[in-house]
Amino acid sequence: MIIRGVTSDRFNNDKYKQMNTLEEVEKQGFVTAELEKEKNLVEEIARLKKEKNAVILAHYYQQEEIQDIADYIGDSLGLAQEAAKTDADVILFAGVHFMGETAKILNPTKKVIIPDLNAGCSLADSAPTDKFEAFLKQYPNHTVISYINCSAEIKALSDIICTSSNAVKIVDSLPKDAKIIFAPDINLGKYVQKKTGREMILWDGACEVHIEISADKLKLLQGKYPNAKLIAHPECQEVVLNDANFVGSTTALLKFVEEDDATEFIVATEVGIIHKMKQAVPHKKLIPAPAVTNNTCACSECPYMKLNTLEKIYASLVHLQPEIFVPEETRLKALKSVNRMLELS
Repeated sequence: MIIRGVTSDRFNNDKYKQMNTLEEVEKQGFVTAELEKEKNLVEEIARLKKEKNAVILAHYYQQEEIQDIADYIGDSLGLAQEAAKTDADVILFAGVHFMGETAKILNPTKKVIIPDLNAGCSLADSAPTDKFEAFLKQYPNHTVISYINCSAEIKALSDIICTSSNAVKIVDSLPKDAKIIFAPDINLGKYVQKKTGREMILWDGACEVHIEISADKLKLLQGKYPNAKLIAHPECQEVVLNDANFVGSTTALLKFVEEDDATEFIVATEVGIIHKMKQAVPHKKLIPAPAVTNNTCACSECPYMKLNTLEKIYASLVHLQPEIFVPEETRLKALKSVNRMLELS
């Protein structure tokens, strides 16, 4: 480009870098950035956060090193509440795609980025928009309660969003004669039905991490640790929940191990929560529940959550990519259902 007879190399370089960054996002779902050898990765992330007025929100299921540099760590409800009140210009969501969408729904004027667009969610994927819309047409005059682990489009088709922390409370808040559709997690839906005594139409979706927990291996583990209390997330299958000493959200599970007198716990949820538990109760034994599939950790891990790394977080802050976008019409509809959840929480 020629400006007043001078070649603007800087303009061309900036434009080329931006083009390369967007190409990276399109081709691989994340961006890269070189770090000078003498620079410390964690310190550079802290510098970029300050420089760009960014906040890092991380889910309990993230890798340990990501939890350790996050400004806030929590479950889906806590993260949504934190996203709603942040005054940062940039929200970097270290979690999965639907979490970034939720932050964008609540913060349309802020830049929301995630380290890797490939970090999806098997539960969210189990409710395609077209099929869910057709499903709803079969049940007119029903209140649609959707678990937050769903896409922005599903949120837009819902009346109220819930999390595992508040699902029972939200269902109980509706009139006794209300007809309810609960989606997309069938195991959480069955648990809520049992707790509330309410009949609901359930969408048949599930989280691969929680249904992967093996009831048979769990029995063997309980035999090995007879004094351990089994604590489980309500996304687990009913056979696991029926045997649990306590069922709750990730935050509730963390609180339980902190406050309960037991010194041994078998933890039936994604293994990432154990990092925070160990920090809270280093003197207690925390045993991850085994997965059906044999793996190196003998636990149930979310492959999507584990796609995020410190290197990708650094690159995301350098380029402010990949960015989350939600069409405004979808966002406004989804905002109503998310706000109803926040009002009831």
